[in-house]
Amino acid sequence: MKIKQTLLTLSILSSAFAAQAGEVEVLHWWTAGGEAKSAAVLKQMLEQQGHTWKDFAVAGGGGESAMTVLKTRAVSGNPPSAAQIKGHDIQEWGGLGFLTSLDDVAQQNHWDDILPKMIADVMKWDGEYVAVPVNVHRVNWLWANPAVLKKAGVSVPTTLDEFFAAGDKIKAAGFIPLAHGGQPWQDATLFEAVALEVLGSDDYVKAFVDLDMDVLSGDKMVNVFTQFKKMHDYIDDNSPGRDWNVATSMVINGDAAMQIMGDWAKGEFTAAGKVPGQDYICAPAPGTANQFTYNVDSFAFFELKNAENQKAQKALAKTILSKDFQEVFNLNKGSIPVRLDMDMSKFDSCALASMDTFKKTAKQGGLVPSMAHGMSTTSYAQGAIYDVVTNFFNDKNADPKQAAQQLAKAVKAAM
Repeated sequence: MKIKQTLLTLSILSSAFAAQAGEVEVLHWWTAGGEAKSAAVLKQMLEQQGHTWKDFAVAGGGGESAMTVLKTRAVSGNPPSAAQIKGHDIQEWGGLGFLTSLDDVAQQNHWDDILPKMIADVMKWDGEYVAVPVNVHRVNWLWANPAVLKKAGVSVPTTLDEFFAAGDKIKAAGFIPLAHGGQPWQDATLFEAVALEVLGSDDYVKAFVDLDMDVLSGDKMVNVFTQFKKMHDYIDDNSPGRDWNVATSMVINGDAAMQIMGDWAKGEFTAAGKVPGQDYICAPAPGTANQFTYNVDSFAFFELKNAENQKAQKALAKTILSKDFQEVFNLNKGSIPVRLDMDMSKFDSCALASMDTFKKTAKQGGLVPSMAHGMSTTSYAQGAIYDVVTNFFNDKNADPKQAAQQLAKAVKAAM
């Protein structure tokens, strides 16, 4: 009898799922180890609710390729259900009328209560949720291989001067001091870490949020470019075109000593079975110990016509912010949960340090949006900064003073 009842229950559940089953097509660029694992978990959780996940993965850590594909699809009237979009880009897509309201899901699940206000505001267009945040990344991290540092006789650098001194010793010991991928977004990631140390939090915000021409072209920015240029001396000749996760593997394998990269790099260490504090070190980028450059991954949701697919879309939105997914995803990816009510007991020392600094800087100052990762300004201004930064970094004869002037001009033209 019990078996019959169980079969009947399963049949009813199956019918219920079939009745509400829809498909979500999800555009993202999580194709590397820890990120790909996280995307697979989200897919599995959605499919357990009876819906179908159609993967639309476009490789490229910074997402530039994915955005090009998305624009083509959206303009042709065939957008995906959800796409990995963040920061000011969410507002741009909202303004164009492509996004759908998630306010019913948000109210049912109390999103305003569980999300930090500054992040919730970025997810809204015209006062309504149109996107869902997945996590909070700290971008200004330095990752180091302790065995390589030991062989070179150096400790983790806490200032840029210490970094350059350590880099010389690491080179002399036969290792690459800084693993780096020569791509515009990676150049910009390194640049903003240097800028945060040299400018300080207030002038960083004036430069990359307020787009203050005096700061962008001023003496401090000249010094930023001067210090940034020195960084090139500690990078190997094979860096052009290298993906970020390949650079991370150089640190994991002991070919390079350090990498300055957001905490998604930790996902690679985790996937390789490495233990923080033992196999690798996470430390603030030189000179930025009491500062936190944030990057928030999020999905924007597009207007769909099919009613069943709309249901699947709302189920996806709800699942992304569920405690179960927040925990699994952020443990895999190296970031910290975006929910304020999470139990952090399963997270490692790097994540706990990140959460601690995140909360402190939010209260005391020093919490700044990442320019390199589309959080601080429009895509147009960001693109202008990218061009100046990467052209400067790849020109041995580039002049820092001229670069600062070019930066101000390029940003002004993009405003």
